[in-house]
Amino acid sequence: MILMTTRPVTRRNALLGITAAAAALAGPSLSRAQSAGRVVVVGGGFGGAACARALKRVQQDLQVILIERNPVFTSCPFSNEVIAGLRDLEAQQFGYDKIAAEGVIVIGEAVTTIEPQQRSVTTADGVALPYDRLVLSPGIDFHVEALPGYDEAASETMPHAWKAGAQTALLRRQLEAMDDGGTVAIAIPANPSRCPPAPYERASLIAHYLKTNKRRSKVLILDAKDNFSQQRLFEKAWKELYGDMIERVALSQGGRVTSVDSSTRTIITEFGNYTPDVANVIPPQRAGRIAELAGAADATGWCPIDPVTFESKLIPNIHVIGDACLGGGIPKSASAASAQGKACAGAIASLLAGRTPEVPRLTGVCYNTVAPGYGFSLAGNYQPRGDIFAEVEGGATSPVDAPRELRAREAAEAEGWFQTITADTFG
Repeated sequence: MILMTTRPVTRRNALLGITAAAAALAGPSLSRAQSAGRVVVVGGGFGGAACARALKRVQQDLQVILIERNPVFTSCPFSNEVIAGLRDLEAQQFGYDKIAAEGVIVIGEAVTTIEPQQRSVTTADGVALPYDRLVLSPGIDFHVEALPGYDEAASETMPHAWKAGAQTALLRRQLEAMDDGGTVAIAIPANPSRCPPAPYERASLIAHYLKTNKRRSKVLILDAKDNFSQQRLFEKAWKELYGDMIERVALSQGGRVTSVDSSTRTIITEFGNYTPDVANVIPPQRAGRIAELAGAADATGWCPIDPVTFESKLIPNIHVIGDACLGGGIPKSASAASAQGKACAGAIASLLAGRTPEVPRLTGVCYNTVAPGYGFSLAGNYQPRGDIFAEVEGGATSPVDAPRELRAREAAEAEGWFQTITADTFG
């Protein structure tokens, strides 16, 4: 299809041309001879980018549009190493040029409106894009109403660094500026949340930074949970590597944060107040706001889905993948989002062709690095069971009493995993 225009070739005119030229592909009278249809993917993280790329690969004549307002994606996995001064932020950043080169139309705009009945998405510059199927991969937003005192302004004093980028760099600068002998507090929310083990990895790597540069300092964890993923592995590593540098206050000990006062950098818990030198406050979370605008999020703040097709239980023709969906046993992680994106692409191709989608079996792996050359992992296999994903046989976790050689090998494997998943997702 060749688009021609006599108007100046601005980005808005180009989008209008795409819309006009392909509008016929989006309605019930879809011409299969001309195209297999149009799928719009909103969100260019591990889930959305993997889905867009897989859609184009599984069916070349499918028109795939990826809408992502940020020209560069900044990865959360391995961003804890940036905070600890072990890695540059630029190593976390990836563009969309190679995805576009494969035939995916990449639009660098925010989505402002979704009209499910009209099957249309409108971007911030007013361009409406019709679709046959819509995939939402919006990640997480913060449920700030659940944490009084915390808002965007507070995040500039008490950074969350839970969306990688400027916040990651801010927390790193605060650590570097802190005097030796200071305290770094990390407030951890209850589940569900993005990458549940990641706050404990962060505590570990911050402790490594302090042990190397500010040995009289400490890390205080204020936790809204009593137990957490791979707890025995983390606690053994903390004792072995950091002695008493890391202190954790669990839920039953009064560790749940109930509010904050950013003007005084005070963290309020059920049993007492803390005013650390550096406050890393990770708020409660919910699905990214665009899911709520689409009507795909329920009262929990997350998106219920059919685990075979990832189609919303609330809105037809809309699929939700990644951190935003209610996935049951499958974690909210980059590995899971990528696997969901690919499985969703296959399901959509089948649905558009009138075939019954295959039941997916997803594999996810999570690596945690607690110091340079010291890592461990958790792998799982997941299949639909009822309305959610459940873990099935075949998963594995690192043994607690493994030798340091295994820890070193798993730390190296973590780096290899990151290189593989980013190349697979972004080219």
